[in-house]
Amino acid sequence: MTLPLDEIELRFSRSSGPGGQHAQRSETRVEAVFDVEASSALTPAQKRRVAGKAGPVLRAVAQDERSQWRNRELAVERLVDLLREALRVPRARRPTSPTAGSRERRLAAKRRRAEIKRLRRPPT
Repeated sequence: MTLPLDEIELRFSRSSGPGGQHAQRSETRVEAVFDVEASSALTPAQKRRVAGKAGPVLRAVAQDERSQWRNRELAVERLVDLLREALRVPRARRPTSPTAGSRERRLAAKRRRAEIKRLRRPPT
C-alpha cells in the first residue's frame, strides 16, 4: 500500500529547547497529520481498523534535527510507522495444552521445592 503525500498535512513551527540566533527564528519542528476518514488510499475496512486502534487522525511530530527537511522526513516516517502498526492484524492465538514433559518437569520442581521446605522444619 502506498500513502499519497498530498493526503499528509505538514505543519511547521519553532522547535522547543535552547538555541542560538538561528533556532529561535527558523521553523524546524514538523507535525505530520493524516486524516484517516478522508483518505482515498485506504479501504473502508482499513479505515475502521485504523480509527479503532489509533483514532480518526494520526499525528507524528519531529523536532530532532536542525534542518526542516530532515524533520519532515522523520515525521512522515513516524506517521507511516503508526499507520503500519494500526493496520497490522494480530495472529490468532490457538490454545495449546502443556506437553507431558513440561508437566513432569513442573511436578518434579514442586517435589524438590517441597523437600527443601520440609528439611527446613524443626524436628518433631
